[in-house]
Amino acid sequence: MTANTARESATEAIITALTQAELEYECPREGSFLITLPGRAKLRTLVWLEAGPHSLTLTSFFCRRPDENHAEFYRRLTQLNSDMFGMAFSSDEVGDVYLRGRLPLSGVTPEEIDRLLGCVLTYSDENFNAALERGFASAIRKEWQWRTSRGHDTRNLRAFTHLMTPETERAQSDG
Repeated sequence: MTANTARESATEAIITALTQAELEYECPREGSFLITLPGRAKLRTLVWLEAGPHSLTLTSFFCRRPDENHAEFYRRLTQLNSDMFGMAFSSDEVGDVYLRGRLPLSGVTPEEIDRLLGCVLTYSDENFNAALERGFASAIRKEWQWRTSRGHDTRNLRAFTHLMTPETERAQSDG
């Protein structure tokens, strides 16, 4: 099979999988797909699939560089890598975290695309809040204080109520 034929076949398999799953996506250029996956903890996960000459690459932004607790933050994500299918957590030169994967074009089928997208969603959604707790606890506390002191909604911070310390609560009532 020629590289063009393999790429065309992979592109068709991706379109089939996305159509069957009724997922929202854009195709900004031939062989490239930006897919939106709805989640729970992470409300929206964007996935970039690119069918190159020989392989399919998958890239999904997970979160920005942590503000604190860097070693524990990255250690936990690299520990998760050993049990992940088809992808791994990685970071760029500034420390932002992505899920990255690569698959030979010959392995791209609608079923495999569905499996990979399911894995991205699972890994992203199930690990998002824990990553935020490790790398952004201080910022979450400050945001909580700011919102509560002004009477703003804290609904999307409820997963982090256990991070609120007695000092945080005292500061809220003093403010």
